[in-house]
Amino acid sequence: MYSITQNIRSKLFAGIASAFPLFLTYFLLKFLFNTLDEMSKPILNKFGIEVPGLGILLTLVLIFSLGVIVTNFLGRKIFNIGENIVKRVPLVSTIYSTLKQITDTFTKGTSDAFQGAVYIQYPRVGLWTMAFISGESKTNDGVPYYHLFVPTTPNPTSGFFLMIPQEDAVPTGMSVEEGLKTIISGGMLAPEKNPLP
Repeated sequence: MYSITQNIRSKLFAGIASAFPLFLTYFLLKFLFNTLDEMSKPILNKFGIEVPGLGILLTLVLIFSLGVIVTNFLGRKIFNIGENIVKRVPLVSTIYSTLKQITDTFTKGTSDAFQGAVYIQYPRVGLWTMAFISGESKTNDGVPYYHLFVPTTPNPTSGFFLMIPQEDAVPTGMSVEEGLKTIISGGMLAPEKNPLP
């Protein structure tokens, strides 16, 4: 009886795990569709245009135009001035900085910023965690060190900076992108075999 109940429960959780991303994607797309359409409705109403979905196209054009502006020198300077003003507003500054950090992680290619993924013993000997190589240096005695970023799970935009001897790090055998997927998934997407001693 217990095994049947356990089997039903495991199948139920498997179904939820499969359906949740689909529902989340659906509601996100629905939210974006409605929000973008509502944002541009006042502008379209002035011209007497009432075509469902046209607001989304107009909003995408506006976002693209903003992208063109901020990618040239003068536009970037103007955007930076506006950004500095936003960062001086107490509550808004915290929200904006957090969202910008998360956005930059996915848009500016975090995987390109790191040189590799390694395993280190942290926070104590016997416990292993993944870290990303952000740089290298040597001591006066010529001992090579890694500069490491140890991300938190499931949000890899926060973490710790460590410097350790290179000989104390074990290569993961994964690319930085694969390492990030492992961190974000809380280890669920980690390879079945690891190179740890």
